[in-house]
Amino acid sequence: MANLDWAQCPAVESIPGKVSGAWVLRGTRTPVKVLFENLEAGMSIEEVIEQFPVTREQVDSLMAFIARSLDKAPIYG
Repeated sequence: MANLDWAQCPAVESIPGKVSGAWVLRGTRTPVKVLFENLEAGMSIEEVIEQFPVTREQVDSLMAFIARSLDKAPIYG
């Protein structure tokens, strides 16, 4: 995911001075990285929504963006 162009994802924003400019879900202070760390640790999407100030629509939009990125052909250096 390090190669994703997060600026193209409508569900997220990065604002200098807000959470040190980290990519967060739009309108929140919840970093995208934290959501993925918790999902990787075994939390379900429902648990993430309960624990963080995010909506199902935000998470669905984020996941759809990532899924679309997987459709692109890989770039080999």
